[in-house]
Amino acid sequence: MRGRRVFEINPGHPIIQNLNAAFKSNPDDNDALRAIDLLYDAALVSSGFTPENPAQLGGKIYEMMGIALSGKWSPTPEALHHSATAQPQTPETLEAEVVEPIEAGGQK
Repeated sequence: MRGRRVFEINPGHPIIQNLNAAFKSNPDDNDALRAIDLLYDAALVSSGFTPENPAQLGGKIYEMMGIALSGKWSPTPEALHHSATAQPQTPETLEAEVVEPIEAGGQK
């Protein structure tokens, strides 16, 4: 049995306003359509639902991150020259924390 899904949006939120502007200017914009799809999937996960295809959701997230970050940290020619002459650094090792999900409803 599946819970009823209600997708509520805040029309004043900048994400919704940007998506609305994108839709009005070009209703068939593939980037906007993918963003809307990802927004819906993110809302499902935030509400405690499990996506039907978690790997597909991950792919959508990676794709949107690639779009959002493209060129953001591209090295400048100056930085490329400096990295070629700098000594390599050993990356810092980080440990991940595993957090177990909790069920809604206050299970005791």
